[in-house]
Amino acid sequence: MATEIKVPTLGESVTEASIGEFLKNVGDAVAVDEPIVSLETDKVAVEAPSPVAGVIKEFKVEVGDTVEVGAVLAIVEEGATGAATGEEAGRAAQEREEGQQERAEAASSDASQTLSPAVRRAVLEHGVDPSTIKGTGKDGRLTKEDVIAAAKAKGDSPAPAPAASAPAPAPAATGERREERVKMTRMRQTIAKRLKGAQDNAALLTTFNDVDMSAVMEARAKYKDMFAKKHDIRLGFMGFFAKAACLALKDVPAVNAYIEGDEIVYHDYVDISVAVSAPNGLVVPVIRDAQDKGFAHIEKDIADFGKRAKEGTLTMEDMKGGTFTISNGGVFGSLMSTPIINPPQSAVLGLHRIEDRPVVVDGEIVIRPMMYIALSYDHRLIDGREAVTALKIIKEAIEDPTRMLIDL
Repeated sequence: MATEIKVPTLGESVTEASIGEFLKNVGDAVAVDEPIVSLETDKVAVEAPSPVAGVIKEFKVEVGDTVEVGAVLAIVEEGATGAATGEEAGRAAQEREEGQQERAEAASSDASQTLSPAVRRAVLEHGVDPSTIKGTGKDGRLTKEDVIAAAKAKGDSPAPAPAASAPAPAPAATGERREERVKMTRMRQTIAKRLKGAQDNAALLTTFNDVDMSAVMEARAKYKDMFAKKHDIRLGFMGFFAKAACLALKDVPAVNAYIEGDEIVYHDYVDISVAVSAPNGLVVPVIRDAQDKGFAHIEKDIADFGKRAKEGTLTMEDMKGGTFTISNGGVFGSLMSTPIINPPQSAVLGLHRIEDRPVVVDGEIVIRPMMYIALSYDHRLIDGREAVTALKIIKEAIEDPTRMLIDL
């Protein structure tokens, strides 16, 4: 019996997605709930699973197509076994060849192993066989880190795997210049629209300060081993800044509010959106009720978000809401920036790299580990005095972490 595989419900207010890649070929056997197609929505990549066990008979879509919830993606012959005939499989492969140059041939040959888009790219980049690697992810799935570790163990240098069905391109002639056009992913298109919308609709302004990180670095050095042993998580900087931000937003509630029509919406809670890198762009999962969470809980949330962002397993619910954003460009080496707010939020805190700089302390020039911090805000709602005050509270809490313990 033939069963249609349809686009699943994608989340609140999300009605369509783009076809990212096929995780199976025509003729491949599939198990119940095994993903067969990767879909890209405005915010996350999701997978469409098969509700039955059988063999894929045909695909009804192409890579790059836009599909709505409920649209038919593929047909599975329920209960069938084996593979499609060479003629049928070859015809389907030829029809889908365009746009699938980066597909991991080694991964698709193993029907029992489904790889995320990020892992597939790593497999191609490092030229390793995923079937020989033991996965450390959920349910034994491979992660990008597993692939990189396997490549290092083999001593292989990253090199793109050759395409199976096309000869390698001829080397460019001396002095020849080339261009490549790549269609923007749905997520990248949405990021572009939202950021441009923030510039068009908000009165953006940024205020800066610098922070002496000595106290936080000393606290981490003193307690990191005990913290890791007790909580099974690394003590990072983001936990300190998240708790410092909670203090500031409590004292300056406008920074934790947003404009809706002709009204201002205030919140008695702090849901912090944390910007993390994903294969297709920057995503902002939310630490909910950060004001009530301890350092360990916040650090575990952040670590979990970072891991799932790399694996492409973040959900729409993970990114829903958020009243304030923290973006750490320092991990990439940024010295200073003017971050853009994440609508409908009204403020974002930008963190940057730590570097030793000469500063004056008690009349003497000393060397201290300093970080520039920036608060971009919507001037329609937040006055300069409020923005400066909020950033100053964050600075003072980081320079004297005891303030976070006694609510100062």
